[in-house]
Amino acid sequence: MTLTIENHIYRDGEGMPLVLVHGFPVDHRMWDRCATALMETTDAQELAQFPIWAPDMPGAGASPTPKPQDSGRIAEDGAYPQALDMVADAYVELLHAAGYRQAIWAGLSMGGYVVLDIQRRHPEAIAGVALLDTKGDADSAQARANRIRIAHECVERHTTEPVMFFTDVQPEDSSVKRSQAYIDQFGTWIREQQPAGIAWRELMAAGRPDLNDQFARVEVPAAVICGVDDPSSSPKVMRPIADRMTGTDVMFTEIEDCGHFSAWERPQIVADALLDLVARVPRGVDEDR
Repeated sequence: MTLTIENHIYRDGEGMPLVLVHGFPVDHRMWDRCATALMETTDAQELAQFPIWAPDMPGAGASPTPKPQDSGRIAEDGAYPQALDMVADAYVELLHAAGYRQAIWAGLSMGGYVVLDIQRRHPEAIAGVALLDTKGDADSAQARANRIRIAHECVERHTTEPVMFFTDVQPEDSSVKRSQAYIDQFGTWIREQQPAGIAWRELMAAGRPDLNDQFARVEVPAAVICGVDDPSSSPKVMRPIADRMTGTDVMFTEIEDCGHFSAWERPQIVADALLDLVARVPRGVDEDR
């Protein structure tokens, strides 16, 4: 069974795509600001006008929510232990269906789980990799149980309210996260999601494996990016990830006054790091359809 994902194309172009994989609980639109910065940055004109894609994960945005029977094995607690693999396969199939063998993959938060699983299952499809505000750990027992609780509540009450805490403000948050613009925008995006889609992604993430062994296996140019004020993936979490990438050229970027959704909070800094990555990927090998 192949999952269906809808692709959002910010730009058609030449050469291999940069595929932006969004975080939870929103959809591809969290990349809007960063994609604009990628296309408008003057230095980018020196690079080929490469395609920029941002597919919606299953259950997010325009992508349909898979049925439980189409989600692989179901664990006793209701988690989907095979679903992340199915998502990774769907992203690579989307790439192949468009006539490409490789892409540069950038994943933020839950999107990082997807990119790491593509590295695990389809390393030949990766020409460059960027990991933003993410981690390789599987959920702890408590975190897994909480995801499953949220999933059930979303479905039973047909609401996205259980994940509206993503707009809650704490004193230690970045200035952008504390801004009304952030609260309004992310609140709108979360409310526009399908409750069943939120639940499916929670059950997928709850069932995911530990992926920490993948960092040392990365052999392509890499970027690791995080906000200093990210409560879950701060530099204390992300710098060791970069340090484990011993088989490649990796650039580490930590962003001051920035929280979890770095691509939206500080789009130009993230765009600059991604453009640096694109420039470091060797050109001319399997870059055309």
